[in-house]
Amino acid sequence: MTLKLYGRLQSTNTQRVILILKEKKIPYELVEVEFGQNNQPERLQFQPFAEIPYIDDDGFILYESRAIARYLVAAYPEHGPTLVPPPSVGVKAQALFEQALSVEAFNFYPTVSSILMERLLKPFIGQTPDEAEIATLTEKLDTRLAGYERVLSKSKYLAGDEVTLADLFHIPLLTLFGLGQIDAFTNDEKVKKWPSVARWANELVQRGSVQS
Repeated sequence: MTLKLYGRLQSTNTQRVILILKEKKIPYELVEVEFGQNNQPERLQFQPFAEIPYIDDDGFILYESRAIARYLVAAYPEHGPTLVPPPSVGVKAQALFEQALSVEAFNFYPTVSSILMERLLKPFIGQTPDEAEIATLTEKLDTRLAGYERVLSKSKYLAGDEVTLADLFHIPLLTLFGLGQIDAFTNDEKVKKWPSVARWANELVQRGSVQS
């Protein structure tokens, strides 16, 4: 049975799962869930919080995009790259990976998604972006990216010299930087300030799993 992914292509959380499916070369079928369908009883029995995405892997139901990604890596080890440090690398390397995952989930994602909500979602639903809030969030993001520069100036990726889920989880929002008017990788001054971040981000968004 082909794995089924329930979500929407426009959803960055759905995109996160699709990205890992492509990286791992796992066959899948996308079942589009339209706006408003999340609350239908037949959906709530699989996703009790009325959100997307979730997967059905031969009867096994799982939701939350990051948890799904971890499952795909563990359940399909013979497909594609590992994307997670194996136990053989030792507890310290695994801890660094978990650290990098936390950086994405609790430093990068909340700040960037809030900016994108102001810049992209509010105009879409007829609301006016809060420019003062955007300025505050942008300053906060600059602080975050300075931290990324300190990490990435010492290693190719966030958890070492091999790409992992921690890096790939950034991609759906990185691809929206242009639309969201986030100039971290187009502003010459910022690129000079954070060259390692620019190198890392540009490499990620040019991966085959993103372009296909």
